[in-house]
Amino acid sequence: MNKPKEYHEEVDIRNELKLRELLTALPPFCKQFFIGIESRTQSRTRLAYAYDLACFFDYLHENNPVCKKMDIKDFPIDLLDQIKPMDIEEYLYYLKVYEKDGVAHTNDERGLKRKLASLRSFYNYLYKNEMIDTNPAVKVDMPKIHEKNIIRLDIDEVAMLLDEVESGECLTKRQQMYHERTKTRDLALLTLMLGTGIRVSECVGLDADDVDLKNNGIKVHRKGGAEVIVYFGDEVREALCEYMAERNGITAVEGHENALFLSMQNKRISVRAVENLVKKYSRQVTTLKNITPHKLRSTYGTSLYRETGDIYLVADVLGHKDVNTTRKHYAEIEDDRRRKAARFVRLREDV
Repeated sequence: MNKPKEYHEEVDIRNELKLRELLTALPPFCKQFFIGIESRTQSRTRLAYAYDLACFFDYLHENNPVCKKMDIKDFPIDLLDQIKPMDIEEYLYYLKVYEKDGVAHTNDERGLKRKLASLRSFYNYLYKNEMIDTNPAVKVDMPKIHEKNIIRLDIDEVAMLLDEVESGECLTKRQQMYHERTKTRDLALLTLMLGTGIRVSECVGLDADDVDLKNNGIKVHRKGGAEVIVYFGDEVREALCEYMAERNGITAVEGHENALFLSMQNKRISVRAVENLVKKYSRQVTTLKNITPHKLRSTYGTSLYRETGDIYLVADVLGHKDVNTTRKHYAEIEDDRRRKAARFVRLREDV
C-alpha cells in the first residue's frame, strides 16, 4: 500500500496539473521556460507565472492587429522581439482596469508589479538562453509601491475574538446552529494561528502527528520547502488538547485521515474555509478592519516584536528568509522604540 502523500505534495501535484492544462493554451515556447525554472521555484509561483503570461498573450491577441489573426497557440517566438518597452507600459496601463467576459478586473500597484515581474522572468530566461534577441521587459520600471499601514488586531481585540469563538453570542441564528459543532475546532485553529503566526497554508496542511504536545511544538512545511518546528505556549496547548480529544472521535473521509483540522464534511479544511471563519468571527469584533488569516500573522509578529524587540527572532519564527522583509513590516514599531530611546539618555542631571 502506497504511503499517503503529505498535504504540500498534494498541492504541488494539483498545481503542476493545472499548469500543464494552462500550457496547452499558450505558445509552445512557453513550455521550455517552465521546465527551465522548475528546479528553483515553487509550484504555486510557476502557476502564478502561467496565469500572468496567459493574461499578457490574451492582451496581445485582443489588441494587436497582427496577433488578432492568429490563435494564441500559434504565436511565433520572434513576436517577442517585436515588442518594445512602450508596448509593455501600455499593457500595464491596460491592466489597471479592463473588462473580460463581461467582468471588470482591476490591478493595484502590487498586482501590476507581479505581472511585470512575471514578464521579466520570462524574457530574462529566453534572452539568457539565446531564444530571443531583445529584452524589453528589463527596460520597464517597476511600479512604485506605496506602503500601507499594517492592519492587525489590538490586544483587547484578540481577547474579544477568542471570547466570541467560545460563546458565539453575536453570530446569526443560522451561524449558531453550526457553531456548537465547530467551536472547539475553530478555537484551536484561531488560537494556534494567533499564538504561532503560521501561514494559513501551513495551518491547513498540518497532520495530527505534526503536533508534539509533550514539547509544545508543531512541524510545519514552510513556503520555501523547509520543515521547521514552531513552538507554542500553554494557551495554544490547552486549545489543541481539547480539540484533539474531539478529533480522535471523528472518522475522516478516505484520503483525509491524517489531517488535523477537518471541515464539517470530515475532509481536510481548506484555505478558503479558514478565510471565511476568520472573517465570520472578526466581524463581530471590528467592522473597521478587514481581518484575514494574514492579519492574524501580523498580529502575532507585532506582539512578539513588542515583547522581545528582537527583529531576527521575529523573522525566524515567521519564516521570513530576509530580515529586511520583517523590518519593513514592523518599521512603525521600530520607530516607536527609537523614540523611546531618546528618553533613556541624560546628558546632565537635573539641577
